[in-house]
Amino acid sequence: MTGAATDKPLLIVGGAGFIGANLADSVLAEGGRVTVIDTLARPGVERNLAWLRQRHGDRVRHLKADVRDGPALETAVAEARGIVHLAAQVAVTTSLADPLEDFSVNAAGTLALLETVRRVNPLAPLVFASTNKVYGDLGDLAMREGAEAYEPVDAEVRANGVSETRPLSFHTPYGCSKGVADQYVLDYARSFGLRTAVMRMSCIYGPRQFGTEDQGWVAHFLIRALRGEPITIFGDGKQVRDILHVSDAVAAYRAALEGIDAVRGRVFNLGGGPANAVSLRAVLDTIEALAGPLRLDRSAWRTGDQLYFVADTRRLEAALGWRARTDWRAGLADLARWLETQDFLRGGARAPRETTERRLTA
Repeated sequence: MTGAATDKPLLIVGGAGFIGANLADSVLAEGGRVTVIDTLARPGVERNLAWLRQRHGDRVRHLKADVRDGPALETAVAEARGIVHLAAQVAVTTSLADPLEDFSVNAAGTLALLETVRRVNPLAPLVFASTNKVYGDLGDLAMREGAEAYEPVDAEVRANGVSETRPLSFHTPYGCSKGVADQYVLDYARSFGLRTAVMRMSCIYGPRQFGTEDQGWVAHFLIRALRGEPITIFGDGKQVRDILHVSDAVAAYRAALEGIDAVRGRVFNLGGGPANAVSLRAVLDTIEALAGPLRLDRSAWRTGDQLYFVADTRRLEAALGWRARTDWRAGLADLARWLETQDFLRGGARAPRETTERRLTA
């Protein structure tokens, strides 16, 4: 975007969260302006907002509002040069405990935002953060179990990952609510001509992530390891994910905003792809090398958990020239270095290096 458009702020809904804060910092570091809409309800995100303000001063504006309150967002939407919608209820476990609230935030909130854009700024590009959970548990995808990881029997999926042509199959209330929002964002391009696009994300990780057991598992594992606290593994730990460093996710969102007219009304998988496909066990091995011996607990499988999800990112690469640039091992080391500078880690003490069982048993 050039000219007067660059003088307007980028609106990031959910902008104090992990991905939002990194995206905001990227834009602000180049001299741009950002409006952050965030309720600050998620623990730790107030740290991200304070960090942005400390680094960039009054070029970052915060509006404490809920995405469901369309009228409250009107001014911010009206003046925005573009919108990235990251606000969500993000945990499958929470959606199972309170499906109505999950739907209200993820589905109704997204629709309220779309309606606000349609009324007050219909030319603004909007990129929505969806999830690979819209593909369900992939239970029909034949798998074979190796010593350390699951892998698809199908050679095409094994080589390239799961593509956007995969039928949608909403499992868990979270999958349903995000799937509904995903489809509304695409349909508002068809029905109303909005300049929208969807990113179906895999596991994003990196600095400024305050991971929990329910969401942000890579950071959660590292936080627990650096504190010397036990890590709970649900299932057998052979589940495979394609983890993507947040710097690469930020690059994808910025590329989609800049190239919106080439990608409007389209959906893309956003993940690390086959080059960054890794089992939970392999991640734990690498964390152990970074943080010392681990204490591992094991629990039952979670509802809707995928044995394997690796994003086929070829559509995104072809459309926008994007690719994942950060190797997952280097990315984990980067996250560990950042975490070790954070005061909140002082709440736990490292476990003695000799007191741990290193391996999960089958």
